[in-house]
Amino acid sequence: MADTVFDLVIIGGGPAGYSCAIRAAQYGLKVAIVEKTDKLGGTCLHWGCIPTKTMLFSAEVWDHLKHAANYGIDGVDAPRLNWDNLIKRKNDVTIKHAKGLDFLMKKNKITVFNGHGRLTGPAQQGMFTVHVSDEDKGKPKDAQAEGYDKQNVTEVKGKKLVLATGSDARMLPGYKADDTIMTNMEILTLPAMPKSMVVIGSGAVGVEFASVFKSFGAEVTIIEALPRIVNAEDEEISKELLRLYKKRGFEVFVGAKVDKIEKQNGGAVVSFTDSTGKPQTKSVEKVLVAVGRAPRTYDCGLDTVNIPLDRGFILTNEWMETTEPGIYAIGDIVGGLPQLAHVGGMSGMVVAAREAGKYARPVNRQRIPGCTYCDPQIGSVGMTEAQAKEKGYQVKVGKFPFAGNSKATILDSHDGFVKVVSDSKYGEILGVHIIGPSATEIIAECVTAMELEATVESMMFTIHAHPTVAESLLDGFSSVEGMAVNA
Repeated sequence: MADTVFDLVIIGGGPAGYSCAIRAAQYGLKVAIVEKTDKLGGTCLHWGCIPTKTMLFSAEVWDHLKHAANYGIDGVDAPRLNWDNLIKRKNDVTIKHAKGLDFLMKKNKITVFNGHGRLTGPAQQGMFTVHVSDEDKGKPKDAQAEGYDKQNVTEVKGKKLVLATGSDARMLPGYKADDTIMTNMEILTLPAMPKSMVVIGSGAVGVEFASVFKSFGAEVTIIEALPRIVNAEDEEISKELLRLYKKRGFEVFVGAKVDKIEKQNGGAVVSFTDSTGKPQTKSVEKVLVAVGRAPRTYDCGLDTVNIPLDRGFILTNEWMETTEPGIYAIGDIVGGLPQLAHVGGMSGMVVAAREAGKYARPVNRQRIPGCTYCDPQIGSVGMTEAQAKEKGYQVKVGKFPFAGNSKATILDSHDGFVKVVSDSKYGEILGVHIIGPSATEIIAECVTAMELEATVESMMFTIHAHPTVAESLLDGFSSVEGMAVNA
């Protein structure tokens, strides 16, 4: 294998890396993946998207059980939470899909090297060389600080390189993650269900975990430094989620600053200053720090090539090419793109098509769906109302409440709404923002509509099956013209 020259060598086996590899292999390229752990799938499969959504599904079932009698099901008066089985199912789901990735590597004849991959410099005679070492035995570690035995490495050679090394959870300065002050990794291995928790940060990770533990009965407090929760969403979405979270019994502080976290009595005391400047303290069993993710661009040999970093991120052009000829970057390490598995995956497929000489289109920032799987769910694409106005559009907005959707009533989930942001002159759909049942599923229709340049008018005459949650989109688009049938 040492003499093999691959068409494409990909460092990182998460959604960005494995999607790039599979698509490139489908195009007939000879592909290798370098993955430092012993399992493909990255953070998404093992510590992010998949395990959290598995837990959220368990929480959804639990919430339904609370109202079983209303649905005509007796004998479910005292359900008991089996935390060990919940965690086992979460682990079983991730293991199943990790094995699926191993199968796909074999099916597509992709060579996988397990170990820490580092660039060794620019291409020499048309080939890049990647050193793959096993000094960390698959465990995340800054090996560069201790050095590594350059004699004990596997050299992988490729005509082109793709960096897809992913990201790490950020921690508050001065603290280290442990079994009390946690990131998304530690919280997924809790041995027991906590009775109380402070969640610092209200992005997708924060509000999703908060939703899980609140459903199972924990007292949950959310502390957010910005003026509103889920700050990346349309302002009306943030306002509605805050209203519904307070209705569920959450304690939420926005515009608040965490001053310190002290471990006490087997738990922690969080001291913070609220938006009025008043000091507050909260004593809880666990603290989840969910303040974003940092690009994993350290210790991968970037100092040997011409790829400058911007706050740790790699900047690329629209085709994901870096400033070093022949090297691409995809996924969470790319500056200017949201750190989402589906963005990394599509970026990888764009690179694969580009390298194979096939048709490709660059990732369009305004066509990326954002999904948050809390209760209620949030799905969005395109510009918020404020962003559209800032760009000078003559904005026309429509809103349709799920209270008018019969399937939402059937599901006993009629909070929230569909909001459509459009250009009043041509009826162009600028953005769609949904909070409510199945929002993360039905947003796909809106992405497709925008991708195909559908107008509000054309969507008003697109037949939707009845009764469906997706039917709310028909009323949502119609509401732009004040013509929603069910509101």
